[in-house]
Amino acid sequence: MFNITKKSIQWGQETLTLETGKIARQADGSVIATLGETSVMANVTFAKEAKPGQDFFPLTVHYQEKYYAAGKVPGGFLKREARPSDKETLTSRLIDRPIRPLFVEGFKNEVLVICTVLSHDLVNEPDVVAMIAASAALTISGAPFMGPIGAARVGFVDGEYVLNPECQDMEKLRENPEQRLDLVVAGTKDAVMMVESEAYELSEAEMLGAVKFAHESYQPVIDLIIELAEEAAKEPFDFTPPDYSELYAAVKAAGESLMRAAFALRDKQERVAAIAAARDAIKASLSEEQLADSNLGSAIKKLEASILRGAVVNGQPRVDGRDTKTVRPIVAETSLLPRTHGSALFTRGETQSLCVTTLGTGDDEQFIDALTGTSKSNFLLHYNFPPYSVGEVGRFGPPGRREIGHGKLAWRALQAVLPAATDFPYTIRLVSEITESNGSSSMATVCGGSLSMMDAGVPLKAPVAGVAMGLILEDDGRFAVLTDILGDEDHLGDMDFKVAGTADGITSLQMDIKVAGITFEIMEQALAQAKDARMHIMGEMAKALTAPQGFSQYAPKIETMQVPTDKIREVIGTGGKVIREIVEVSGAKVDINDDGVIKIASNDAEAIKKAHDMIYSIVAEPEVGKIYTGKVVKLVDFGAFVNFFGKRDGLVHVSQIENRRLNHPSDVLKEGQEVKVKLLGFDDRGKVRLAMKMVDQETGEEIVASKDDSADA
Repeated sequence: MFNITKKSIQWGQETLTLETGKIARQADGSVIATLGETSVMANVTFAKEAKPGQDFFPLTVHYQEKYYAAGKVPGGFLKREARPSDKETLTSRLIDRPIRPLFVEGFKNEVLVICTVLSHDLVNEPDVVAMIAASAALTISGAPFMGPIGAARVGFVDGEYVLNPECQDMEKLRENPEQRLDLVVAGTKDAVMMVESEAYELSEAEMLGAVKFAHESYQPVIDLIIELAEEAAKEPFDFTPPDYSELYAAVKAAGESLMRAAFALRDKQERVAAIAAARDAIKASLSEEQLADSNLGSAIKKLEASILRGAVVNGQPRVDGRDTKTVRPIVAETSLLPRTHGSALFTRGETQSLCVTTLGTGDDEQFIDALTGTSKSNFLLHYNFPPYSVGEVGRFGPPGRREIGHGKLAWRALQAVLPAATDFPYTIRLVSEITESNGSSSMATVCGGSLSMMDAGVPLKAPVAGVAMGLILEDDGRFAVLTDILGDEDHLGDMDFKVAGTADGITSLQMDIKVAGITFEIMEQALAQAKDARMHIMGEMAKALTAPQGFSQYAPKIETMQVPTDKIREVIGTGGKVIREIVEVSGAKVDINDDGVIKIASNDAEAIKKAHDMIYSIVAEPEVGKIYTGKVVKLVDFGAFVNFFGKRDGLVHVSQIENRRLNHPSDVLKEGQEVKVKLLGFDDRGKVRLAMKMVDQETGEEIVASKDDSADA
């Protein structure tokens, strides 16, 4: 009934297995990839003909994590998987980016790739396994896919690269100084197609070495996919790339001069209008048959690309007049918004980000429900890209894949320099509003976000800057690496290479290639150019701010204290009674975690002190010889009971009240009176012994006996 093909290799510390032929047999390609006990099923289907008039390639990738894979039931009211999580969205993008450029040019049939996590051993991360499964499913599907690709994750510990580190090693790298890198690389046998990373100030050489290590490490995976395909691949889909050379010749003859004049304009808005006018002029000169050709859009784009790319490779200025290494003019400003905790406006050419920082308490941390368990994050970065930022009308609503992806890239770049939660007990929310865009807005978010957080008083280890690099790679091998690319250069170029970091090293690297890969020589040059640009940008940022500022008067003040874990229950009280009383009486917010770290937050310093003292009185033990302020709670014939330490009482014997004989404590004391007492110690039964007579009741200072008094005694 089943025609099963199964191939396995030893890959790193685990066995990697690819299997097809048993499940989802009606899909064009279906492969289950298993690494250790983590299994991901990838199913590929593609339309056998393109929709009439469609001038783009409709590839859709969905990655989904099923809670049953880790033996969990989804949270929430409905108890089933709902909208994609940020991780699922990011992984969908991770799979899409390296496979999209490998479809044969001109193929515009709809393609759907669905990757489903079936089993998760909580050791091997499923995202890389999903990329491998998708690559294998596409390779055997018969679709015109010029793969396969391989993929690998790389860690960096003690100067050594680690292949496919365990999940727990990649969690919360900021809290694990031994782990300095989380890098995912994908590519073909000959070249790298995609890089995504979170790094901790690695040098350019270390990052390039990690990419090379990954490229070498996934070669056996590519061989395994080829071996599977040799036995299980379907017949290649009969597809011949369309020949639109005659149409292109007509487009070129009709509009080359107009298009060159349009690209010569320096201002973006003028250039966009002129390019649109050139397109209209081209269409006006074509026949009805040519206008109906589905390849018309491709022909016009090819003309635009040839003009922009040819000029740059031949050493001519770029469309805005710059050479290949110059960064556009930068203006950085801080403290724009009076009532926010921190704000910055970062403008680079025609790209602008308004970044706003808000400092919150432990209550504001984000809960993350994942297959590996529930965790909390105290650094949130939200990126918004409204249509007006590019002068357009369009969809405006919840964040899409692009917003989530760009926000995560900036998050990775910045979180590497954040202080430890124990040193800075705030939840940090950073929002980037992209108000203008022509070039990398994610890197503008990194720059503006760094300034905004420093404006809010966040003690960053160092400022962070980022820049986007581009590439023009011609068929004859000539190439040009472009610093700080424009939107047109991104759209018509061959690479989007984003590098962010401090003066000491890289904190995030992301690369997408639109051709069949690039050499390490090109990558090395791009990293070197990016470092020069990064240092220049940080110099411009320093004109606005060089160090963290003081806290805004509107930001909450937070004090932390550590209590023994066995005292947590006492602080919380039965049903939370004690901690609620502390909050009500003091007026401060109080948050306590399982490690005994308590955060006390309020805009009122007195409220923080009151809450601190109340908690301290619960968890601390009184010290012998120390003086305390207490209150008389009961008078008896032999002394006075004084409440002096939280709910703890002690006895001041009648002989210890004053340096004279008293008939009864009521001669000098009354209930409710505030007194200063010294803790003498504890009797055999553990009862507290207090004294008043050696303490000045006005100042609270201990009365030191004179030498004469000592001799008389």
